[in-house]
Amino acid sequence: MSFRFGVAQLVTDSTAIDAHYLEDQFYFGLTYNFLLQKPDVVNQRNLSYGLQGGFIKDIPLNESRTVAVGLGLGYGVYSYYSNLRATEIEDGYGYSILNDDNDYKRNKIETHMLEMPFEFRWRNSNAVSYKFWRIYTGFKLGYVAGGRSKYVPVEGRKQSFYNTDIKRLQYGLTFNFGYNTFNLHAYYALSSLFVDNVNLDGSTIDIKPLRLGLIFYIL
Repeated sequence: MSFRFGVAQLVTDSTAIDAHYLEDQFYFGLTYNFLLQKPDVVNQRNLSYGLQGGFIKDIPLNESRTVAVGLGLGYGVYSYYSNLRATEIEDGYGYSILNDDNDYKRNKIETHMLEMPFEFRWRNSNAVSYKFWRIYTGFKLGYVAGGRSKYVPVEGRKQSFYNTDIKRLQYGLTFNFGYNTFNLHAYYALSSLFVDNVNLDGSTIDIKPLRLGLIFYIL
């Protein structure tokens, strides 16, 4: 979705085109989240979803304003449902595999992140049309403001706690492609979801998220 700000104005009964228009400065996205490089015994279940939104300052680099960079600030909430259960133990956290799906309703890791996207932008837009192709590639830096593990059994009380094994600083590559309203979005993490010393049965857990979905731009 893309709306123009100050596309045209009436000046002495004639239309003047705004040569300094900006594109796609607010964004909102929905994703499905995958766990890559997970141990073979770890399986995803339920809907691992993500929501993101924010503002990106559009900085055109050429006179026709079809090439630009974008630097932004946003917020994202990402949930990862799987059979990898985290529990609080005396000296930190322990990790195990839930083998019987009938014993629990949900088990997830959830992150709340402050995000800084940086994009290199190409589009075939102009000052009077909001329908155009776009290809935005870039890099996203994220800081986990809150990370939780949550386990909901079929019977009994749920267990939820702040998990400091989730890596605070996360980053990855982004790719956005589309036309007009609907645009495909991909984020491939270069950093692990957990800190380096997290392990399952003596083996390091080096899970990296992959998020695929749709992103919508406004203004």
